[in-house]
Amino acid sequence: MTGIDQIGTYVPRYALAAEAVEEAWGQFHGAGIEHTAVPGGDEDTLTMAYEAATNAIEAGDLDHTAFESLLVATTTPPLEEEPMGARLRSTLGLDDSIRTRQLTGSTRAGVEALVTAAERSGPTLVVASDSPRGAPDSDLEQAGGAGAVALVVTDDGTAEMTDHAARVDAVPGTRFRPAGSDESDGLGIATYDRNAYTSAVGGVAADLDTDPSEFAAVALQAPNGKLPYRAAGALGVETETIAAGTNVSEIGDTGAASPLFGLATAQSAASTLVVGYGSGDAAAVAIEGSIPVATNPHDGIVPEDRRSLNYGEYLRMRGEITTGEPEGGGAYVSVPSWKRTMPQRHRLVAGRCTECGTLAFPPEGACTDCGTFESYESVELPGTGTVEAATEIGAGGAPPEFVEQQAKSGAYTSAVVALDGPDGGSVSIPAQVLGDGETTVGDRVTATIRRIYTQEDVIRYGFKMRPLAED
Repeated sequence: MTGIDQIGTYVPRYALAAEAVEEAWGQFHGAGIEHTAVPGGDEDTLTMAYEAATNAIEAGDLDHTAFESLLVATTTPPLEEEPMGARLRSTLGLDDSIRTRQLTGSTRAGVEALVTAAERSGPTLVVASDSPRGAPDSDLEQAGGAGAVALVVTDDGTAEMTDHAARVDAVPGTRFRPAGSDESDGLGIATYDRNAYTSAVGGVAADLDTDPSEFAAVALQAPNGKLPYRAAGALGVETETIAAGTNVSEIGDTGAASPLFGLATAQSAASTLVVGYGSGDAAAVAIEGSIPVATNPHDGIVPEDRRSLNYGEYLRMRGEITTGEPEGGGAYVSVPSWKRTMPQRHRLVAGRCTECGTLAFPPEGACTDCGTFESYESVELPGTGTVEAATEIGAGGAPPEFVEQQAKSGAYTSAVVALDGPDGGSVSIPAQVLGDGETTVGDRVTATIRRIYTQEDVIRYGFKMRPLAED
């Protein structure tokens, strides 16, 4: 049977409270939402997808190279043209023969990806990552959150996907993004929108073999904190059943990832109905069995673990009031040169001298210990290390390529880190260290993937370090 073995989630550590928006605008349009999650200045849907997928894979039993398919769902890809799958594959270290597909254009894309996985054979990694945006005073923007969910799907997964269905209807004007815009919109006709939602959700659920009332939890697309409960009557379920698969009030509208976050919330339920919805269309999956959910201490899924932003900080974090990277500034690295170093930047591939065993990062030039010239075997470092030196880079001190990051996120830490070898030894590298606390010599850190900078309109992704949580 095709089923789900593991779920991994990721929510950014920054949060915006409804009260902060209401103070700035005099009202708050995100009905039923208390906090929304906000991506950091160097985060986007690819880096969030990496975080969620890493959590899911490392908590499961499959090796990175075991996956045969990678399905990515988002309505807000980093680039309008260039699929996320290839770069996500590289950062995760998946096999380069993996089949990839990106589903986009509708918030139901996350559930569509899950349906696609149910129809495939072999281990499949499904990742839904989204960060919806709208005009600053719009319902969509004020409800908009951010986050990613990854699911490991196998032929004999423990939580069986027993049935699925789809329903398609043309309902223009409910939610759309004009060509060339990064802001989604809707006509805001409340009755029209609500009827489209409840009709599609109720209709697709009725197409399944199992009556919705028999599920222990229902995980619905959640554009805000109230609309899912409007569908209770159409589904014939109690509001408590919907509440069991809903967490939008604490993270906001996560677009294509929304119903999969609901599935993660309902992890211990004996059965869950998952329904994705977008612009009149709906897709549903019936799941029997509970699923373990993996996060890590850096996730902001618990509001108390997040750093709360005021509205000015929020605008800065989103890039609304920053000037961008200086023209012509920064160290130039050609795309071909960057491509050659992606194994180092994405997966910390170092070299071990074949003569003396000393590690080199990057693996080029003469061995710093014995002088042997470029005689290295490739080794992948585990990604942990120790800070050897650190300094804080504030306003005016950042190199041109990092000015925009500094403007969005404030001062950052630049450090020298001794990366651990796979079986002893270490190699020192320069790296940024994430986090709001002070970084000191001796701190233990671990690698993650973030945006480094953009040059020639091409986003450069690579590793940064963050504090290693104590066991």
